[in-house]
Amino acid sequence: MEATTEEDIQRHIVEDGGIDLGELDEAEFRVVRAYPDPRSLRRKLGMTQEEFASTFGLNLYTLRDWEQGRAQPEGTARTLLRVIEHAPETVRQALAA
Repeated sequence: MEATTEEDIQRHIVEDGGIDLGELDEAEFRVVRAYPDPRSLRRKLGMTQEEFASTFGLNLYTLRDWEQGRAQPEGTARTLLRVIEHAPETVRQALAA
């Protein structure tokens, strides 16, 4: 078998509809999460960590781990963060009922 070169790999990526990463400037890359950033969301709502965790039924230490990058929200927690981002008052009302 013949070895695949970097050029071959990039050509295959482009042929498959991908992007030739050789043409991109690294400064243009950004992280896209499948959920909102918990710290930014909490700050946007003007809440302390304690208030946010208590209001939305989250473990305070888990929230701190998310904010400090020691852990990431998974599964339903990601969904909850998305819903809080779009309708925080609705979530508050639903959890208070």
